[in-house]
Amino acid sequence: MCVAVPGKIVAIDESLMATVDFGGSSRDVSVSLLNSPAVGDYVIVHAGFALHKVDPKEAEQTIELMASILNEPSRPE
Repeated sequence: MCVAVPGKIVAIDESLMATVDFGGSSRDVSVSLLNSPAVGDYVIVHAGFALHKVDPKEAEQTIELMASILNEPSRPE
């Protein structure tokens, strides 16, 4: 199973490679599949490619939800 977490583009070079921040961890990804990628855009990344942009409000909500899930104490089954 794969969970898609949005990341924020923090830099783009002339070869359409971008640095994407995932809450303090960054990765270099290709943004060549996107229409007009820009610094500040939130994107979903898979296999080294940004697949699509995400609405900033939706991205922030998803990031907050994931953080709250990860910070919850584990529950015994």
